[in-house]
Amino acid sequence: MTIGGKTIEEALASLSDMTAGAVPIGKDEHLQRIAKAQAYMQAQGVAAIYINAGANLMYFTGTRWYPSERMVGAILPASGAVEYIAPAFEESTLKDFMLVEGRVNTWHEHESPYQLFVDTLQRMGIAPAAGAAAPRIGICESAAFFIYDGIRPLAEGYTLENARKVTAHCRTRKSANEIALMQRAKDMTLAVHVATASILREGITTTEVEEFINLAHRKVGASGSYFVIVLFGVATAYPHGVSYVQTLRQGDTVLIDTGCKLHNYISDITRTYVYGTPSERQRSVWNSEKAAQQAAFNAAQLGVPCEEVDAAARRSLEADGFGPGYKLPGLPHRTGHGIGLDIHEWPYLVGGDKTPLDVGMCFSNEPMICIPGEFGVRHEDHFYMTENGPKWFTEPAHSIDDPFGLNK
Repeated sequence: MTIGGKTIEEALASLSDMTAGAVPIGKDEHLQRIAKAQAYMQAQGVAAIYINAGANLMYFTGTRWYPSERMVGAILPASGAVEYIAPAFEESTLKDFMLVEGRVNTWHEHESPYQLFVDTLQRMGIAPAAGAAAPRIGICESAAFFIYDGIRPLAEGYTLENARKVTAHCRTRKSANEIALMQRAKDMTLAVHVATASILREGITTTEVEEFINLAHRKVGASGSYFVIVLFGVATAYPHGVSYVQTLRQGDTVLIDTGCKLHNYISDITRTYVYGTPSERQRSVWNSEKAAQQAAFNAAQLGVPCEEVDAAARRSLEADGFGPGYKLPGLPHRTGHGIGLDIHEWPYLVGGDKTPLDVGMCFSNEPMICIPGEFGVRHEDHFYMTENGPKWFTEPAHSIDDPFGLNK
């Protein structure tokens, strides 16, 4: 039996730390990322980019710093060393968190960090010159608008643009080390899913299940759940949940979407099944979802535009009577998203995204079927692109009767 039958204590006892041997990204790889970005910037004619605190700063420099109302980040020039910008009172703390060292340019609370940014560019030799094209400066796409708005009026002679061209070029193509960390994180979450299914019982609440999932993620070595969505019955037709607590009953569809972090890389897996005996309607929709997920995977070949993966899933669903397009009953959102340091990253498996699939790109594959007033089914697994095509991080759900393939 895979659904129900265990106590919380028994299920937790079945789990153990899974993080042994998982190695965080080291300084050498961060330096390689900087070199890759600089080569691309030189080829594209970008003079420098501003990297804001958050995932981009961590990706390139290994420096963990959360964005706030104060400007903290780094300037990455097309050639030369990285330099940082931070409030003066944070300099020592920032240096303590640095992996890739660099000069820290500081501002006091009454001073303008935006003027400091422009002054630092000029000191670094990145300055407008008579008769020359305006230096192109990329501003981190994740930076709050107030940062761009503060820089813009002071940047006469510069061309400000979105740094996404550079950041996405680097971050969308994962290294072997990144893929290994993501694989381990997903293995951990899948083990949590199996344990969670085993504790279900009539009368358990979604809140109780969420609490168990957090404990289970800790048991496998994470700091807890990065996020968790638990839905029963008609609530499963809402992709990201409802505002109220539900109580499990016989015959309910169960949808659980959760993930964790391992050395900053994220897992994100959804499983849908039935508590009790599935109806023919539940079985049919579950199988249609599985077919759509497989159609998307099969379409994900090197050089194929991302949007074609989404189109393949929708063709499969339409053949089974769902849609068309975003119409319900059917798939109301994109088929998948990139993943890495952020849970949702570019590129996206959605109409209009013409990015060609390339080696190292990682995606969720989750063409959910929503039937308002009845239930929803989402199978979410992730795959990454290899030189031979797509490869699953986790194998898709086996069947509605044996979702984890434990009775094969």
